[in-house]
Amino acid sequence: MTELSPFSVAVRRPQPGTTTLHVHGDLDYETCDELLDTATRHLPGCRELRLDCAELAFCDSMGLSCLLLLHRRAAADGTRLYLDNRSDAFDRLLRLTGVLGHLTAARAESTGTRVPLDNS
Repeated sequence: MTELSPFSVAVRRPQPGTTTLHVHGDLDYETCDELLDTATRHLPGCRELRLDCAELAFCDSMGLSCLLLLHRRAAADGTRLYLDNRSDAFDRLLRLTGVLGHLTAARAESTGTRVPLDNS
């Protein structure tokens, strides 16, 4: 009997041109390929790719690398990537690694607001 993975990605298409991926569990070395593969399959024809991070429990360096690669693929495809419902811990990780502004810049541009890079 095999143990079920605590990681999952649920796909929703709330409106044409928008895909939301609900990420649940740990985004790490063992799970980042699943997120990247799922997201990449949904990029064609997508204007907005939204990752709902409300249930993202943990993100390690491979998970962060996955998000950067996904951002690159989305930008090359003309798709805006959004990281929605981020926890304080996830924001802190993004801030400490210097990628918060990079990964959330599309949201700042679309809303006309600045993304704070340091809330110390």
